[in-house]
Amino acid sequence: MALTTQRDSAFLPSPHQSAPQPNHDVFLSFRGEDTRLSFVSHLYHELQHKGIKTFKDDPKLERGTAISSGLFNAIEESTLAIVVLSPNYASSSWCLDELTKILQCMKSKSTVLPVFYHVDPSDVRKQTGSFACAFAKHEERFREDRERVKSWRTALTEVANLSGFDSKNECERKLIEKIVEWVWEKAHNRFKLVDSTELVGMNVRFIRKHIDQLLAHPKDDVRFIGIWGMGGIGKTTIAQLVYDSISTHFEVSSFLANVREVSQRGNLVDLQRQLLSPILKDQITQVWDEQRGTSVIKNCLSNKMVLLILDDVSESTQLEKLAGEKDWFGKHDVQVSYKVERLSDDDALELFSRNAFKKNEPDEGFLELSKGFVNYARGLPLALKLLGGLMYKRDEDEWESELDKLRKIPKSEIIDLLKISYDGLDEMNKDIFLDVAFFHKGKKKRQVIEILDSCGLCGHIGINALVQKSLLIFDILNNRVEMHDLIQEMALEIVRRECLDEPGRRSRLCNYDDIFHVFINNTATDKIRGIGLRTATVEKTNWNCEAFSKMCNLRVLEFDGMMISSSPRFLPNSLRSIKWSRYPSKFLPSGFQPNLLISLEMTESKLVRLWDGRKDLPNLKKMKLVGSVNLTKTPDFSGVPNLKLLDFGFCENLVEIHPSIADLKCLRRLDLSYCSKLKKIPEFSGQMKNLSSLDLSETSIEKLSSSIGCLAGLTTLFLTDCKNLAGLPSEICNLKSLTELEVDGCPKIDKLPENMGEMECLRTVQLKGTSIRQLPRSIVSLKKLWYLYLGGRRGSQPNKSRFWCGLPLLNGRNAFVLASLDGLFSLKYLDIYE
Repeated sequence: MALTTQRDSAFLPSPHQSAPQPNHDVFLSFRGEDTRLSFVSHLYHELQHKGIKTFKDDPKLERGTAISSGLFNAIEESTLAIVVLSPNYASSSWCLDELTKILQCMKSKSTVLPVFYHVDPSDVRKQTGSFACAFAKHEERFREDRERVKSWRTALTEVANLSGFDSKNECERKLIEKIVEWVWEKAHNRFKLVDSTELVGMNVRFIRKHIDQLLAHPKDDVRFIGIWGMGGIGKTTIAQLVYDSISTHFEVSSFLANVREVSQRGNLVDLQRQLLSPILKDQITQVWDEQRGTSVIKNCLSNKMVLLILDDVSESTQLEKLAGEKDWFGKHDVQVSYKVERLSDDDALELFSRNAFKKNEPDEGFLELSKGFVNYARGLPLALKLLGGLMYKRDEDEWESELDKLRKIPKSEIIDLLKISYDGLDEMNKDIFLDVAFFHKGKKKRQVIEILDSCGLCGHIGINALVQKSLLIFDILNNRVEMHDLIQEMALEIVRRECLDEPGRRSRLCNYDDIFHVFINNTATDKIRGIGLRTATVEKTNWNCEAFSKMCNLRVLEFDGMMISSSPRFLPNSLRSIKWSRYPSKFLPSGFQPNLLISLEMTESKLVRLWDGRKDLPNLKKMKLVGSVNLTKTPDFSGVPNLKLLDFGFCENLVEIHPSIADLKCLRRLDLSYCSKLKKIPEFSGQMKNLSSLDLSETSIEKLSSSIGCLAGLTTLFLTDCKNLAGLPSEICNLKSLTELEVDGCPKIDKLPENMGEMECLRTVQLKGTSIRQLPRSIVSLKKLWYLYLGGRRGSQPNKSRFWCGLPLLNGRNAFVLASLDGLFSLKYLDIYE
């Protein structure tokens, strides 16, 4: 869990607080020549991985003669400081000025952590040993500024007297773990109290009591705790508080959100991977389905201290696949249940006021009006926040008018209560809200905006406005547009009321029974603007696709998991987005000309071809036909100049790529992986400068064209298991932006180009299963190389000497001898297989 993300959401300062938040959690002070490429590099990585915002200066800065004001500002804007005191630390006047500034800014000694790295603390305190030599030079150099040298001695003495960590007799990995834990505790304590707008009225003492009880029990104790209550009551907030308060006390901790929704989409394996990723890391591909995931979770988490929070669980099967039985984690069976109650009147008024007036109580003259809104919210935090936000900065007349409308709504109908926020939207934002609720919840924000914009709606502005009104949630961590379940239910009810008796006269459909009724009975009308149906299991049905002929205003069509036996003879030209897995026909309808279409996804379709000749689709940006095994050739791309993504992966019978692909100036990603019969691809061109990812894995290509050197923007190139590929052209070294090169399982490749060192951005090279037995000497120039995988066939056992003893010594930053692997610091991973 990223601490910085929490700060942006659950841990925002309460309205009456005005102090700005620091820009950095931690400032790292260190001597570059001692530790930048080793200890500090690993420490910085672990802090960042934990979500702790850490400032580490650029290596170029130390070449200056004086510490910059920008660096001083960074110290002032940091909450904590870690000072890595290494043998040559005191030789740098830069470091000593930095240390003096740190101690000036951070008066509280509990916010500075000294790390004595291969130095004796007494040498630091008394300036003896290497520190004495350094100061002898300083005394000579700064004869005219003895006060400055004196201040440095004072700073070193002061920092050495602080409680810190000593690297003596300590494994570096363990030392880094301890430092990160210290930082996490210090930074985390600042945010342990969740925003009071969220916790108003919740029994914080009661929650704290349960947290203390959890930590007080033996390590082999296993507890399953359930938090329950109605939608919008604050269950997730409480669960998040528990997680944030105690997660650092466990070996493995994970907060899995939206379990019900992810499960309904059939993607529970994604949550299993999220849970296991800190343990498995690169081996996460071992989890390929839910059954495998369940087995791996049991094996990986047994006999570990684990904190697992599952948010929004609706079925026991979800628990079984993520948490399993008690004996997965230990031998005890202790269960605790906590019901979240509605807020009292006083607490409800406070929460409402926080949102309506940005303070704890109503403005003068608004007390009675506020109580009117609070009475109708019936203690539901979500409703109080929505109503408060609705009335923010509105005058007294508007308050009375809205309250009058509220009184006409039956108290028992919470949906109608929430609908008040919807009624206050303009028509465009109403459409955006309903479209997100029916079709786009959980999708990437950019994707949603593109579809909304293509429908004539202002997606970016509209989404932001709906977030401000608490009708939408923007998940910053995953960049997705989300919505509270209760709000979504309200949206579905709004559309249902458009026509209670006939679904075909509603604007949007996402319920299976409603869609079944419309297609079976052919009752569609031009009112329908979108259809979205996603099922976790494959549903077979024999629908009457003639219903499409009446949907002349259909914009969004999504059938995911449906197996429809009949083929459509007509599809509306008004469509902007099509996602139809298992499309039943060999061809698209002959008269189909969707000039406004921006996304076409037909995975595992029966398509033989998309269209003949040129077809003008000027707005199409995404074409995805993964697993369409009957497809033999791609269409002519000359009429679709704005394509950004092309994915023909697993099209096993694809043998021909139209040469017009080289004219796609906007193309960013091209995936032809597992097109096992594809032997050649067209020449590339300089127009494809935006292409960043090319995947040709498991194709039958025999030669990689020298024109690949034209792809100036390419960052990833995958050629895994291209058994017939004879070699790599020297022009591949023109790919200055390439960061990842994978040629695993290509047995005919026996060498890399000699000028490999020119690929200055390369970070990962995978060569398993090739015939390469000697690396070019120029590889020593790859200063950013982090991952190097060498050797024979994949899956074999490590052999650290047989084939690689003769490799050259890699100098500089990546210094190591492959035969012994001693002194390897810069590379994160080095695999050598026989």
